Amino acid sequence: MFDVQQLAFEAAWDKTISKQDREEIELAFQKSLTKLKDEAIPFTTIWIAQNYKEELLVTALVHNQTNEPLRFHQTSVELWDGDKRLANHIFTIPSLHIKANTSMPWTFIFPRESYELPETIKNGKLKLGKGAEE
Repeated sequence: MFDVQQLAFEAAWDKTISKQDREEIELAFQKSLTKLKDEAIPFTTIWIAQNYKEELLVTALVHNQTNEPLRFHQTSVELWDGDKRLANHIFTIPSLHIKANTSMPWTFIFPRESYELPETIKNGKLKLGKGAEE
């Protein structure tokens, strides 16, 4: 018997997320279940945007397919478009705790100096970087 992946929202997200965004995330979660790979921690990109500080905001579902809780402490996260790495940053996110066999949406904020964007992004995907602590 395999463990079923569950969708969860971090407490602050759960209180503040709009109905429309929640529905879009739930739909992305349902679609992603058929596409999850054998990676322990795959990501499903939902939105990519820039804010007024020119930080890159990448909202994605983080799928913890392991039997252990996941925390981001000095964890390298990269944004790829095909075979080109667009962004790389080391994240420590004390409030992000993802239980085993759980998917959770999160917005990763890449500082301006950590990315270089092309004119368009065709298929932006987050990945754990090399040397990431899991």
